[in-house]
Formats: sequence, C-alpha cells, structure tokens
Amino acid sequence: MAQLQYKDLLDAGVHFGHLTRKWDPKMAPYIFMEKNGIHIIDLNKTLACIEEAQQVVKGIVRSGRKIMFVATKKQAQEIVAEEAKRLKMPYVTERWLGGMLTNFATIKKSLKKLQNVERMLKDEATASNIAKRERLMLDRERIKLERLLGGVADLSRLPAALFVVDVKREHLAVAEAHRLGIPVIAMCDTNSNPEAVEYPIPANDDAYKSVALITLALGKAIEEGIMERKMDKDNAALQEEEDAKRAVDEAAPKAKAVADETPVLPIEEETSAPVAETEASEETEA
Repeated sequence: MAQLQYKDLLDAGVHFGHLTRKWDPKMAPYIFMEKNGIHIIDLNKTLACIEEAQQVVKGIVRSGRKIMFVATKKQAQEIVAEEAKRLKMPYVTERWLGGMLTNFATIKKSLKKLQNVERMLKDEATASNIAKRERLMLDRERIKLERLLGGVADLSRLPAALFVVDVKREHLAVAEAHRLGIPVIAMCDTNSNPEAVEYPIPANDDAYKSVALITLALGKAIEEGIMERKMDKDNAALQEEEDAKRAVDEAAPKAKAVADETPVLPIEEETSAPVAETEASEETEA
C-alpha cells in the first residue's frame, strides 16, 4: 500500500486548522500548537489515523461490501465524485436527503422512479406519444433525481461504512450511520468533534489539496482491496478445480479395483446327458 509521507501532508496544507476561538476542545489531543491565532494539527497523528483508516476500508472492500463517500462542500464535490465513480462506490455530493440510510426503502422507490423515467425517455416509441410539455416535465424530474440520487443509483443495500469529509456539515449522515451501527471514517478539522466518529482523521477539511490527498489515499486502499478480492476469487476457483481433479483421480483407482474384484461367472458347458436319455427311451419303445 502506498504510504503518505509527512512532506506530502505539509505541502497540501493538511496541518492548518481553524481559528483558536472556533476550536472544539475534544480535538486537543490532535493539535500540535497554536500559531498566529490558528491551531496547527499534529501531522504524525494524522499519518497514523490515515494508515488505520486505509486498513479498515481495505478489509471492508475485500469482503465485498461498499463504502459510501459523503462530501457536499463545493471544494470537495468534484474530487470525491470522481474517485467514487472510478472505484464504482456510492457517493453523495449534492445534498444529504434525510432518511437516506434509515429510510432506505423510500430511497429505493425514488431510484426505481428514476429508472422508469429514464426508460420512458430513451424509448423513442414511448417518448413520441408523450406531449411536449409532459416530456419536458419528465426530463426536469430526471435531472433533479439524477443530481440527488445519481451517486447511489447502483446501491442495492446499505453501505458497510461512510467516508465523510466534514463531520459538522454532514452531521445528519453521521447520525443516521450511528443509528444503524455503520462505522464512519471522517476528516475532522479543529472545530469538529472526533468522538462523533469511529475513525477520525485530523486534517484540514476546507482546502481542496488536503481533501484530494486524503481521498486519493483512501481510494488507493480501496483499489487494493478490490484487487485482493479478485485474487481471492481466482484462487478459490483454482482450488475448486484442483479439488475436483483430485477427487476424479482418487475415484479412478477405486473404480478399477472394484471392477477387478467383481467375480466372473463361468459359462456352462453343454452335456450329452439329454442325448443319451433320448436314445434309451427310443430302445425301450422298440
């Protein structure tokens, strides 16, 4: 796994926190010092938290489950959406709809509605029979649903974990995840509460470079987990083939031994007794 270096975090501005008057006291263990009225994050602890988060996401993905990316900040939307699409993971970058996790059944209905609208508009025969005004309304609805739910269109079940860029901004997503027992990996700035998530990553969550660096680092871990899962499947398939061949090879000698032990019944020889009896009966009659 490609590990980040101290200099990489420093160059991306991961160490810059908020003003000291805006800090959350629970972030004290992750703060290195104060400089010019701004808290400086301890990058050594950031590196340790990133490594722990990488191991967690790698294990989750290797087991075949999904990780949902959540980032509605403008400076984080693009990079998070691109990385989630590349890894084929669900993501939310526009607005977190209340109940997206706790009321997942309703979200699935909305996704089904989106699929039906897309199918109607793509079918030329159906689209030609719809009035122009109605077609425009359907197209607007499709755009709205695509913008809000496009990132979770392929999500068939609840994700195994959440990656959140800003804990304070995405408090609804964090609350729903906790209610369902879903672990949360989150970037926590100095104004956030790291105890609100299971795997906090102390970092600057406002700078594009900082968000991009940590998102890509977790993306690499997810990619490795996907590759390892594929290797596990290939190895399992090879093992099944070897077991089947071994079973056939072991069964062949047994079948041959059974065939050799089967007794062969002797063929009965014809006797001349009936002929002799016939001649004797003819002499008696004479």
